[in-house]
Amino acid sequence: MTLLSWLIAFLLDWRLGDPEHWPHPIRWIGNAIRKTESLIRSRCRNDAALRRGGIVLWVVIVGGTWIISYGVLALAFYLETSLGWLVTVWMTYTALATRCLQDAAMRVYHALKAGNLAESREKLSWIVGRDTSELMPQQITRAVTETVAENTVDGVIAPMFFLLLGGAPLAMAYKAVNTLDSMVGYKNDKYRDIGMFSARADDVANYIPARLSWLLFTFAARVLKLNNRLAYTIGLRDHANHRSPNSGWSEATVAGALGVRLGGPNTYFGQLVDKPWLGDDTREINTDDILSTIRLMWVASSSALALFAVIHLLSQWIL
Repeated sequence: MTLLSWLIAFLLDWRLGDPEHWPHPIRWIGNAIRKTESLIRSRCRNDAALRRGGIVLWVVIVGGTWIISYGVLALAFYLETSLGWLVTVWMTYTALATRCLQDAAMRVYHALKAGNLAESREKLSWIVGRDTSELMPQQITRAVTETVAENTVDGVIAPMFFLLLGGAPLAMAYKAVNTLDSMVGYKNDKYRDIGMFSARADDVANYIPARLSWLLFTFAARVLKLNNRLAYTIGLRDHANHRSPNSGWSEATVAGALGVRLGGPNTYFGQLVDKPWLGDDTREINTDDILSTIRLMWVASSSALALFAVIHLLSQWIL
């Protein structure tokens, strides 16, 4: 039943994605973060207090998410086994974001294909933190490719990894970790102190999934008849060029698979950040590379599901 719930959740994500008006735990977590952050800021008067408050924020949100998820699931199973199973499927489905990533990338892709630069910049601004107002088509394509590659880790591979380790409640707790990082884990003046712990905790949580993405994207490149050898070698060679200890693994591997360069200088919150390049400049990136990256994401995600299913079966057999 466990593996069946994983498969159904994955298929639901593939088919439905994240409908805008449907209730979603990540939105609830986001609202809880905003309210808790506001309360902490009202009581913390200096940088040291904000850093301590950031730890409290993380414990409240992540711990609360796990406790509520575990409690809801336990109550559902107590009332009816089939109800508990359905809640497990729902939680797992909401923890995955493969279709959501595809939809976000395709909105930018269609705008680029239509030659609507203003719309492509706007749609891109919905999914990246960099300034998009002056980006040209190649830069926009590069940004989408990087975003899909990076978020395949925290949107799919990592939730599955924690699902394997601790079931749906731990997968939901991971989503709280990741949501905290995306909301407060910035190194600017506003969030540097209160978001420090959340950013570091996210780095720890993604350590193993990010490195698995190197192998999964390499395998996906082979399945799709892209350059799997370059995916492997450039992922290994260039991952440390990224300022994040984790994001470089997936981005550099995808750069190798496509035979393009990712990364490079970008503007964030009005400041130019001179990021190193990932990959070799063997050809110019083009809009259709977005489609190739989406295909890589789906094969890597499906492979992750298969890998974790095998590990689960082996652990059941051994124990």
